[in-house]
Amino acid sequence: MQSINMNTLWITAEEALALLGTKPQTLYANVSRGRIRAKADSSDPRRSLYQLSDVKRLAERNAGRRQSAAVAAETIRWGDPILPTTISTIADGKLFYRGVDAVEFSRHATLEEAAALLWNTASVRISAGGENEPEASRMGSAFMRLAARSATDLPALGRNASVLRVEAADVLSALAEALAPWPEQLPLHDRLALGWQRPQAAELIRKALVLAAEHELNVSAFAARVTASSGAALSAAVLAGLTALSGPRHGGAWVSISLLAEQAASVGAREAIRSALSSEGLVRAFGHRLYPQGDPRAKALMADLDAPELYANLAEAGEEMLGEPVNIDFALAALAAKFRLPEDAPLVIFALAHAVGWLAHALEQVESGHLIRPRARYTGPAIGSRSYGLGE
Repeated sequence: MQSINMNTLWITAEEALALLGTKPQTLYANVSRGRIRAKADSSDPRRSLYQLSDVKRLAERNAGRRQSAAVAAETIRWGDPILPTTISTIADGKLFYRGVDAVEFSRHATLEEAAALLWNTASVRISAGGENEPEASRMGSAFMRLAARSATDLPALGRNASVLRVEAADVLSALAEALAPWPEQLPLHDRLALGWQRPQAAELIRKALVLAAEHELNVSAFAARVTASSGAALSAAVLAGLTALSGPRHGGAWVSISLLAEQAASVGAREAIRSALSSEGLVRAFGHRLYPQGDPRAKALMADLDAPELYANLAEAGEEMLGEPVNIDFALAALAAKFRLPEDAPLVIFALAHAVGWLAHALEQVESGHLIRPRARYTGPAIGSRSYGLGE
């Protein structure tokens, strides 16, 4: 096998094929399915380069005939889909909601219309409620409301699908009362914009909400789906999703992007990116493993957003230095910066939008009637090798 420089991020087709031990057609198929990221070679646009880490992951996965336990473990880490769903999919670099191109849908749809599509129902009405409380923590209020409901709401198992869809709208209304409080009956994007006293941001908030409504089996959707599989209340499934979303590797990614922007304002975009890459080994604002050619949600949002100069410079420098365009996390941070929204606005938008997807997955899982219960692969001390008795 030819020698490959493992310090590089991108390799040629010949090097990728050497690592994979496959035919070119298989390499191209893996690229089209989003398993291997690719980009044009700047020295020869007719050729492509391939992400080394993706190629190595597939090479390790394909090495020899592996036991089913090892294959199952790999599916949990960015592997093939492990659950059938009719809700959404990512194919050919695009995101689809029940077969509808999400980017095209976002050009005109509201989050309420996205909910109707994803829940497979005629329409969804979110009730008004709450007064704007700028000093209150919107996310804290959301957690408390969902926790209180989870303790009293009926289990989802054994109930009619039409009744559950009505309850899903009620759960989303409760979440909206915490995240987008407004006493009048208005679309959710208007409620957020007016609550933040930025009515001029309403149109872009609308688009962002629709683009972030659903993203296949991301970590929060999976958490919601596992919870729903137990038969728990829909509010409990949404609470599980919200809890997972709060992590820094999911909905909390906006924090690292805000810090990157602060550093760029001080030392410049290129130096800020260099520093983040040196200290963390990655820059969360760029690239997405499921989109080799770039996150279409971010591209759609940034196309309509006259981003602040600082963010425009970061986007340009990052793509040049890393070979990756910005992702949805960056786009939401740029949106917040453009309209001077509250610091946690990206997380609030993400949470309200994602709740629509969580509820879609919860509804589908309850209707399937299946319990999600994978097996563990034990890697601890040998069984029977240790014993404990009285006096030890």
